[in-house]
Amino acid sequence: MSSKIPDDRVSLLADASSDLSYSTINDDAVTPNDAPKRSIEDDVLPETSPLGRTLGWNSAYILVISRIIGSGIFATPGTILQAVGSPGLSLLLWVAGALIAAAGLAIFLEYGSMLPRSGGHKVYLEYTFRRPRFLASTVVAINAVFLGFTASNCVIFSQYSLFALGYTGKGDAVEKWVAVALLTLVTAIHAVTPKFGIRLQNFLGWVKIGIVVLMILCGLYVVIFRPDTGSGAPADVQDLFTWDRLWQDSNWNWGIVTTALFKVFYSYAGLENINNVLDEVKDPVRTLRSVTMTALVTTCVMYTLVNVAYFLVVPLDELRGSGELIAALFFKRIFGPGLGGRVLPLAVALSAFGNVMVVVFAMARLKHEIARQGFLPFSDLLSSTKPFNSPLGGLLVNYVPSFLIIVLPPSSKTYSFILDVEGYTGQITGLAIALGLIWLRYKRPDLKRPYKAWLSAVIVKIALSLALLVAPFVPPKEKYTDGLFYATYAIVGASTIALSVLYWSIWTVAIPKWGRYSLEEDETVLPDGTTITKLIHTPLK
Repeated sequence: MSSKIPDDRVSLLADASSDLSYSTINDDAVTPNDAPKRSIEDDVLPETSPLGRTLGWNSAYILVISRIIGSGIFATPGTILQAVGSPGLSLLLWVAGALIAAAGLAIFLEYGSMLPRSGGHKVYLEYTFRRPRFLASTVVAINAVFLGFTASNCVIFSQYSLFALGYTGKGDAVEKWVAVALLTLVTAIHAVTPKFGIRLQNFLGWVKIGIVVLMILCGLYVVIFRPDTGSGAPADVQDLFTWDRLWQDSNWNWGIVTTALFKVFYSYAGLENINNVLDEVKDPVRTLRSVTMTALVTTCVMYTLVNVAYFLVVPLDELRGSGELIAALFFKRIFGPGLGGRVLPLAVALSAFGNVMVVVFAMARLKHEIARQGFLPFSDLLSSTKPFNSPLGGLLVNYVPSFLIIVLPPSSKTYSFILDVEGYTGQITGLAIALGLIWLRYKRPDLKRPYKAWLSAVIVKIALSLALLVAPFVPPKEKYTDGLFYATYAIVGASTIALSVLYWSIWTVAIPKWGRYSLEEDETVLPDGTTITKLIHTPLK
């Protein structure tokens, strides 16, 4: 390990556990024999990325809010309403999703404040579940690489762009390649011009906030002035929010409600996005708490009001059949086929563009961390920040599976299926992190915790995660007509975890035992200053 200790890291060295003894602590170095060991306590100490601490409060807020407000609020309300049947139950799920997201956020705040390093859930699971050795790292690495897609918002960008240009119904091929073109462009921007990429994603983040505010104001305009939007007489708008109409046709089947909740969770996903890049955040602990709390409150209010606006403007039957183009229909009814049917859908496409920017930014850094720990082949090459001072290797590792998931499945099925699989595996990860937090409080009460989640929030998160993991296997009352087995996405999500465990048992247990060697970690520093870990084979005596 390099002996250089960043200034903002030195102040935390004194908080390390008592089993480490430091004879020298200053702005430059600690003595080699007393340097922190990664296998003991170095995971707790923050480190500065070779890319530098470049993210202030504004950039961190946009990194979170732009990740949350992606395609979800512009694409999922129609499919959620179609599934659950009534506006009342749909709105209830959006509010419930915010409360559940708050419980999950509390867990990430405690972990992030306690372990202020880039990598997010990868760091937390590795630090908590150190035995069996390499198991947590392997599971996280495989699922991050193969299921950490940046595909869904690329698909939404393609759909809205083609809708605005009048190219709907031209077939899957055009839609796929427009999505691939966006993914390629964003990857190239972050790879070649990383500073410009941050400025661009900040700008697009504020643009999408403006779009959501515009939609809320449109709903308010309909309530006050009652224009003819084609949604029926004004009396119909008034009757919509009577108690009977609000809950009419509700479908309370737990399996259906759960699938809808996964889509709501996806729309709130991203609150922990800043946890993936804490090495690049200025004053990481304080910024983490402030930014995430602000983002959660603002998105909850905006999501609820936007859903109400949808119900006011677009007839319910049309909403149920809108698929991912609900926002396009909304704008068309408010502003007409010209401005509303062409120009404003491009604004939604621009919002999806901004979401792709921040997702690629964060996912590339997560995969860069995985490469640094030696869990990818050619780790020294993938971990380097040369030649553009960017995580080029992480960007490429993120690009390949995202490209394949866009190109291979039918476009009509891609979006919803991706959301469901990501949501299911996310619940598995969330359950492990919540259980790990309770275990770590018992095992390591000495760790400094600038923020501590309420135990009730942790228990709620655990109970709901368990319920949501079981629910997809509850048969729906009516025959499932979507072409796939109703629990297919849950089976695919669970299978990735099972295959990861199988791979770990072969790679770290069976093969070393057969080859009579052990896997050991060897640290080295690349010419650009990046510290990496290589897994080497040490023959057994």
